Amino acid sequence: MELLLPRKPSEVQLLDKMAADAVYEVSSDRDAEVFAMASASAIHSFVPPQKTSKLYLCGHCAFNCAYCSCRAGLDREDYLSSPAEAARLAFASVKNSSHGIFLSSAICRNADYTQELLAECARILRKELGFTGFLHVKVMPGADPCLIEKTGRYADRLSVNIEVAKSSGYERIAKQKNRENILSPMSEISSRIAKNRYERKPFALSQTTQLMAGSTGEDDRTILTLTSALYRKYALKRVYFSAFRYLSPAKGYEADFSPVQTPLWRTARLYQADSLMRLYGFSSEEILPEGEPFLSREVDPKTAYALRHLDLYPVEINRADFETLLRVPGIGIVSAKKILVARRYCAVTHDMLKKMRISLKKSVYFITCGGKYLGGNVLFSQNLRYVLSDNGFQLRLFDDD
Repeated sequence: MELLLPRKPSEVQLLDKMAADAVYEVSSDRDAEVFAMASASAIHSFVPPQKTSKLYLCGHCAFNCAYCSCRAGLDREDYLSSPAEAARLAFASVKNSSHGIFLSSAICRNADYTQELLAECARILRKELGFTGFLHVKVMPGADPCLIEKTGRYADRLSVNIEVAKSSGYERIAKQKNRENILSPMSEISSRIAKNRYERKPFALSQTTQLMAGSTGEDDRTILTLTSALYRKYALKRVYFSAFRYLSPAKGYEADFSPVQTPLWRTARLYQADSLMRLYGFSSEEILPEGEPFLSREVDPKTAYALRHLDLYPVEINRADFETLLRVPGIGIVSAKKILVARRYCAVTHDMLKKMRISLKKSVYFITCGGKYLGGNVLFSQNLRYVLSDNGFQLRLFDDD
C-alpha cells in the first residue's frame, strides 16, 4: 500500500501563505487605502509605512484570538519555517529591491520559543546573508527580556501590538493576552532603546504598535487618550490603527460577538488626529473634549477643533506665530514655514498665498491678510460646517463601508 505523506508547499505557495497571514499587519493594501483617505481631506500627506516583504515563520498560533486568521482551532494547513529557511526566503524577496523586511510569526508553542526563532532568523539575515536594509521584527506578548535584547541587536525596529484600547478588552477578544504581557515587552524595548543609544550599543532604534479600532465598542476619545499616553510613556515612533473585523464566529467567543466591521473612514480620522498630536502640538483633550466621544465623519479633526473655537478666528497671517498658524485649517507645517519666511520681506496677501501654493480652500474662512477677509459671511453662518465638510470623492470612498 502506498504511503501518502503531506507535500511540503513550494516556495511560491509558502510566500503566498505568509502574505495572506500578514493581512492584518500595517502597510497592507487595505491600510494604503486608509492612508489615501486620510490624505484626501487633510493638508498633511499621509505616507504609508515602507512597503516591506512580510515573512511569517509559523502560520498556526497557540493563542485563540477572535479576530485572527491564524488562531488556534481553525481548520487550516499549517506551516513552520526554520529560521534559516525564512531568512533565505526573506533575503531572496528583497535582493533586487530597496524594500525592507518584516519578520513576524504566529505563536508557536509559546512566546519565548517563537521569539528565539525570530531572533535567530534576524541574526542569519544580518550575519550570514549580509542583509543591510531595514529590518522590522515583531516581539511576542510576554517574551523574555533576554530574547528581546537578542532580537533587538539585529533589528532596526521592534513592535508589540497592543490591539485593544481597554485592558478589559483582552478577555473579550484575545483571552491569552493581557495588559502585563503586552506592556512589559513594550517597556523593555523602550528602556533598551534609550540605554543602548546612550551606551552606543547595537539595538533597534525605534518601536511601534498597532491598535484595532472598534474591537471592544470603545470610543475615539478613549483611543486617542491611550495613544497620547503610549507616546509619552514609551517614546513610540508611531501608533498604527487598523479597522477591527469579526465576520465569522470563533470558538470560545460565540456569546461575546455578533459580526462587526469597523468602517475605514473611522481609521482614517484616527490617523489625522494622531498627526495633530505628533506633529502639530494638539493634545488628545483638544481634539476630543469631554462630551465629544467620537471624531466627526463630515469634517477632519483640525477643522472640527476650529469650529469649536471660532472665537480664535480669523487669524491675521502677518502677525500669527508658528503654533497659531498650525491651528488654521488648510495650513500645514510646510505652509506655515513658507509664511514665516515670506513675512521677513513683505506683507503677505491672499494672492501671495496662492503663488506660494498654499491652499485657500479651507484656510480662507479662518484668516485675514493685512486685515482683509475674503471669507464672506460664512465664518459665523450655519452653512460653515457644510462648506468645510469632506464632500465629493472623499465621502464616496467612505460610503463604501
